[in-house]
Amino acid sequence: MKKVLFFTACCLCMAMGSFAQVPALERVEPMFWWVGMQNPNVQLIVHGNDIAARKVELNYPGVKLVAVHKVENPNYLFVDLRVSSGTTPGTFPIKFLKAGEKPLIYSYALKARDHSPNRAQGVTTKDLMYLIMPDRFANGDLANDSFNNMREQGIHLDSMFSRHGGDLQGIINHLDYLKDLGITSIWLTPAIENDEPHASYHGYAVTDHYKIDARYGTNALYKQFVDKCHAMGMKVVMDLVHNHAGTEGYTILDMPMKSWVHQWPQYTRSNFKYEAVMDPHASAIDRKLMLDGWFDHRMADMNQNNPYVQNFLTQNHIWWIEYAGVDGLRLDTYPYNDPAYMAKWALDVKAEFPKMTIFGEVLTPLPYTQAYFTQGNTINRGFDTHLPAITDGAVKDAIYEALNGHDGWDNGVTHLYTTIAQDFMYQDVTRNTIFLDNHDMSRALSMVGEDINKYKSAMAMLMTLRGVPQMYYGDEILMKNYSNPDGLVREDFPGGWNGDKNNKFTADGRNDKENDAFNYVRKLANYRKNTPVLHNGKMMQYLPEYGIYVYFRYDAKKTVMVVYNSNDKEVTTPTARYDERIKDVKTAKNVITGESLDLSKLTVGPKSTLVLELGDK
Repeated sequence: MKKVLFFTACCLCMAMGSFAQVPALERVEPMFWWVGMQNPNVQLIVHGNDIAARKVELNYPGVKLVAVHKVENPNYLFVDLRVSSGTTPGTFPIKFLKAGEKPLIYSYALKARDHSPNRAQGVTTKDLMYLIMPDRFANGDLANDSFNNMREQGIHLDSMFSRHGGDLQGIINHLDYLKDLGITSIWLTPAIENDEPHASYHGYAVTDHYKIDARYGTNALYKQFVDKCHAMGMKVVMDLVHNHAGTEGYTILDMPMKSWVHQWPQYTRSNFKYEAVMDPHASAIDRKLMLDGWFDHRMADMNQNNPYVQNFLTQNHIWWIEYAGVDGLRLDTYPYNDPAYMAKWALDVKAEFPKMTIFGEVLTPLPYTQAYFTQGNTINRGFDTHLPAITDGAVKDAIYEALNGHDGWDNGVTHLYTTIAQDFMYQDVTRNTIFLDNHDMSRALSMVGEDINKYKSAMAMLMTLRGVPQMYYGDEILMKNYSNPDGLVREDFPGGWNGDKNNKFTADGRNDKENDAFNYVRKLANYRKNTPVLHNGKMMQYLPEYGIYVYFRYDAKKTVMVVYNSNDKEVTTPTARYDERIKDVKTAKNVITGESLDLSKLTVGPKSTLVLELGDK
């Protein structure tokens, strides 16, 4: 394996010594742009055989050719344009001229921005996100399963590392299922092209930043998917990868300059240690390994100190938001990126899309580690990241400790209480994404030993705690497995493929246990969707006593009480201790069953949770 890794790194270095043979004008990116952006500047990356030997000319009212940059690789030009705010949308030729040769001409388009209110609207505490791996959800178009001009051929349903054929059309075909479940926002793992020779289905090794992977569909279909979601009252979160790119992408195979990616004498991985970024006593080499080391041998580490790389990434992300109208952005491997660039990136994106929701992947069991990366300099970092939110792995781990651990001074359900008690470290903790699992982690059902009471308790906490909840596809039908390897938690959704024995998108295709779980999740999700106090209400929690953990979500109009029994046996508990929030209310409605309960004392089953809406005084 080490020989293979070393060979990959060497190939990248050699690519700078013998420049690739490409068409005379292979591409211009961004392919088109818009009039009326807050930042009037756009930098085109032009790729073509010996394109640097040509002169650039254009003539269009309101568009100024500011500069043309030549770099180490003569197959590139970086062309700076300034588009005045009053420029009329339209097309104009960009000419690449060389004496004695026929001009190369690219017809460039400037479009009008779309200011429709349901575009780039943000994902908020009102939403419930549903995470889908497009390759593993449903195959809606058999014609795009494989392409002869792509490196990985065919679909192989019996291999966890191969393509399975799921696509955008498959997701579109099941939007009614998701809406019925109570989902209000869909997060897809990257649908951008990953033309790698092996295990490319996951989407995190991008080879063409401006193209939806053909095996999922087209750019136009992705936009249709977003539009369809908006028409149905749902939103879309786009998954972005700043830190690395697939080694088969054109900017890696034929790099503009050696400094496009982080170069090492031999293949060097990241040390994957957040502490190397956080530690005020850290060595320079540890910090460099964390930020500049490669994530994987097929994922070239982008050099975000390079201004050309910065423009390339930022403009690409702004392009996708404006083109497709996505509502939120999830930032992959956030701590591995250059902090200064990411802060600037966030400001640039928010300048164009003020309502855009952004949350970074920060996977840690420690609240202070998460808070370190969020905006506001709340824990004395001395630097504002301008990152509004993170994936709240600390709460995820604390929920499982509450469900599986034995209660003690710092253990069991008390650990969940103390984790929530540290919310003071965030500028606004309600922006954090809370979750039970995702595509990299063991599934929720397996994490609780397939105990249905624990599973339901986990779902109840997910739907009622502060933050923006996120589910992983199939959790609602009791899909299970441990992430060892991660392909085991990326199985196909049953019913998404022709020939599947059971169609679990329908009640008839699910067994009794699966329908019970589905109905429980649907009931909670739709209750949450229609109950504003669970979106914006304050939270009050009580120190656990005798294994009972109680918290409230409340506002001036409504109060929801959540009671979790962490004991292995049924417990009846008096409620006088909670009078500060119960006040004079005598009864409560069980949100799941609809029954009315006497609030003077409550009986809760083992490892079970009651979600109660307080009634009249």
